[in-house]
Amino acid sequence: MKKISENLGNNNGRLTIGGVDAVALAEKYGTPLYVMDEDLMASTAKAYTEAIEKAYGKGNGMILYASKAFCCLESCRFAKRNGLGLDVVSGGELYTALKAGFPVEKIYFHGNNKTKAELKMAMENGVGRVVVDNVTELENLGAAAAEARKTAKILFRIKPGIDAHTHNYVRTGAIDSKFGFALENGEAFEAAARAKEMKNIEIIGVHCHIGSQIFDIEPFEDAAEVMLRFMAEIKNKLGVTVKELNLGGGYGIKYVDGNDPVPYGDYIAKISVRVRKVCEKLGLSLPFILMEPGRSLVGPAGVTLYTIGGVKEIKGIRNYVSVDGGMTDNPRYALYKSDYTVVLADRVGEKPAGKYTVAGRCCESGDLIQEDVPLPEPKAGEILAVLATGAYNYSMAMNYNRVPRAPVVGLSGGVDRLWIKRESYDDLIKNDI
Repeated sequence: MKKISENLGNNNGRLTIGGVDAVALAEKYGTPLYVMDEDLMASTAKAYTEAIEKAYGKGNGMILYASKAFCCLESCRFAKRNGLGLDVVSGGELYTALKAGFPVEKIYFHGNNKTKAELKMAMENGVGRVVVDNVTELENLGAAAAEARKTAKILFRIKPGIDAHTHNYVRTGAIDSKFGFALENGEAFEAAARAKEMKNIEIIGVHCHIGSQIFDIEPFEDAAEVMLRFMAEIKNKLGVTVKELNLGGGYGIKYVDGNDPVPYGDYIAKISVRVRKVCEKLGLSLPFILMEPGRSLVGPAGVTLYTIGGVKEIKGIRNYVSVDGGMTDNPRYALYKSDYTVVLADRVGEKPAGKYTVAGRCCESGDLIQEDVPLPEPKAGEILAVLATGAYNYSMAMNYNRVPRAPVVGLSGGVDRLWIKRESYDDLIKNDI
């Protein structure tokens, strides 16, 4: 199995990202700094698109980018350029997509508690699909659609009851989840029956998402079969033909050497075999298939660069390396104990001198990025790089301790371009009264 370190570029012992010297980027833009390899993002998007077309036939499937992983104007433009649809989960993400000129008919609006204002916004702007999470939302959407004199095309978010073998905080397909309708207690079918009778509502599809950072194919296959059986139930009992099946995302990526993700084309191909068999068995036409990768599209393409401040040795206990970022730009370790690969950008490939805990600058003892990682002896002023930070890092960033959010730089063809500027101190107080 190929080690993640083998994917690192090396320019005379210095880390390169997309062919660009990481230390030079840090010098040019300052740190902390998010760097996104757009060429890697594009190749992943192409692989997904080609795989779904091969599995289900050209024009019978679409990849939606789950924008919650990383949402900005440029990420929405990227999805548009690469022929993807877009999954949004808030009015803010929808607004960003609209401002980026994203085709509104290819937007799928998710979320477990959409406000009346957000539903009105979706209807007024002609969002392609609304993924309905609960009965109250269904009623509110019906009212918003009537007010806008439009028909809301909906998918139901369904909990298929599948164990995704992942962290409890990112398991979303079991009955005890805040997301969606359960099958076991009949609420999903009752919601479909209610929607059938509603004016301004058209049932288009069903959706599920069983979790995140999953390395097994079988849970996705099982979820697909459960969803198809529900579609057959709706058809047989309500006379409603469900045309779309959205199988969500959650495909794992390689954060550290112990991770072994299945190639995404293999996921899609194997799931399609089960889908076709079950459709034939149940007498269903093959539905339009959607999948929603987020982390796997942008996660591996991101690297965060920091400048090392102090190095603190507590003899016999622990060595700390302090950096100029932390939980403000990557709260995932504090939340989930998420694994990351850490390297010294100045001296890639040099043998480790010991184990070090990477500490952030916030006034919190839990503000750590990784613990006990092997590194060459770090020095103040050197650049430390954390790999695979393209997903859920900038999007979860915050201003705790009044720390400005870091900028994002995109790389394509060896050329760097600013995507999001660094926040200033003035930005921090602009909404203060």
